[in-house]
Amino acid sequence: MDFFQSQKFAFRVEKLMSQHHVPGLAIAVVQNGQISSAAYGKASLEPPIECSTSTLFDIASSSKSLTAASVALLVDDNENYPEVHYDAIMSSLLPGDFQMQDAVYTQGITVEDILSHRTGMAAHDCSYMGIRAAEPDNARSITRNLQNLPVAAPLRSRYLYCNMMYTVATHLVEVKTKEKFSDFLEKHFFEPLDMHSTHLQPSRARERGFGDRIALGHHWTGASSGYREFQTPDCPEGQGAGSVMSSVDDFIKWVKALMDQEGPINERVYHGLVRTRSFPNPNGRRLKPFTSPAMYAAGMEVYYYRGYMVVGHDGDIAGFGSRFFFMPDLNFGVVILGNSSSTAPVASTLARELMDAALEIPEEERQKRARVKKVQKPAKSRSQMKPSGTQVSVGPEAHVKPFAKGEVNEDGRSGSSDTIPQRQERPLTQYAGKFRHPGYRDLTVQIKEDRLFVDASDRSLGFTLIFEHVQDQSKYSARLIDCLDGGEDLIDAEFVFEGDVAMRMGLKLEDSLKNLIWFDRQS
Repeated sequence: MDFFQSQKFAFRVEKLMSQHHVPGLAIAVVQNGQISSAAYGKASLEPPIECSTSTLFDIASSSKSLTAASVALLVDDNENYPEVHYDAIMSSLLPGDFQMQDAVYTQGITVEDILSHRTGMAAHDCSYMGIRAAEPDNARSITRNLQNLPVAAPLRSRYLYCNMMYTVATHLVEVKTKEKFSDFLEKHFFEPLDMHSTHLQPSRARERGFGDRIALGHHWTGASSGYREFQTPDCPEGQGAGSVMSSVDDFIKWVKALMDQEGPINERVYHGLVRTRSFPNPNGRRLKPFTSPAMYAAGMEVYYYRGYMVVGHDGDIAGFGSRFFFMPDLNFGVVILGNSSSTAPVASTLARELMDAALEIPEEERQKRARVKKVQKPAKSRSQMKPSGTQVSVGPEAHVKPFAKGEVNEDGRSGSSDTIPQRQERPLTQYAGKFRHPGYRDLTVQIKEDRLFVDASDRSLGFTLIFEHVQDQSKYSARLIDCLDGGEDLIDAEFVFEGDVAMRMGLKLEDSLKNLIWFDRQS
């Protein structure tokens, strides 16, 4: 705690924030039951508003710990929900709603499979519809749409991070309790733990009078040496996977409850949450010094640092980043929240330094580790890594992540081939029209400024596509631009013609699948 409260630590935080372009950061620490917190920088640049320990951030996938705990409460309540247990088959708990493309998955996926990302389902993050859509998705429709989406691996064969399955978990909670998930969270977690400024969705925080505390999201644009600043949107279609708004003053209470097994967390609930079930990095690649490979439990990961158990999760979404962890053997926990897309490396570095301080590692040993790290073989750059869908991991191997949608390589390029485009010869009108995939719904190919263009801003993770011809009048690269933070990526695209009309369109929207996602012409 002394290190956390020191000027040396404050200077370190501010230096990292400057290096990684994070306007605002808040940190809370709990040690032996005592809580301390601090805030740095700005919650908003225009207008300028100081960041405080009560500033509300979108904590993104750190929300999954609350979702898993919600399910764990049902598992623990044998009187009211005897049918809900970790080994229960999801299709038996949600008959008529939970159905996969293959009966093996429908009849095999259990509650703990969806909580540990081992269902074999691809992420399909571009498939669900946001609040801007004509027919927005919700937890029930997300669940029912699973049958229209292809899986990427056999059941329980590998770890595949899938946000949708956490939204499915909230549908289970709502069906069994007959309560809205937001109400369930408030009743069982936020109110008992005095987390009164924490809410599911920013609109609910505003309705309760906390709108002036919500930080704006930020994305640094190197080309203009400035920030893109925006409000975090509501994502009811993503509840359970994210969308909890909280402050470090509030969320540290949740970490303390987990660590001390207090409030809604009893011993049985705790052990159900931290029991490890899958392995995000089974090969143990790119591990940080003194760390073990991570194991995924339920809404949290578990790994060992210098021989001590570490439990937690991180979150990453346009404009925001979060990280929490606790070390039960030391009765020590930390929450780090930032309002920038580049919060992750700052949080990762500070987490290790705070763990070293809690372990009372001598300063000279920490400096020695830093010197050794400099001469280690460098990790692959993002441009050398296979593209990946949105993946979240808190373990020690997670902080050199695969290239993901919306990211740009160190050399300024996005993640597709460098093939030089050939001349476009077919009239663009032959490509234009509405195309449909049963799981991804409709995409309309338009002509805009003499290029093929798709507006998919109605998605939960809204984006647009601008096509560039590559070869054969059928193969393209498409520049995918995130509507919220402006981040860009390149994906493969292809058209199949019958005569003079493109009848099918394939898009590489899911990197865990070998094949493109194919849309059929509707009009």
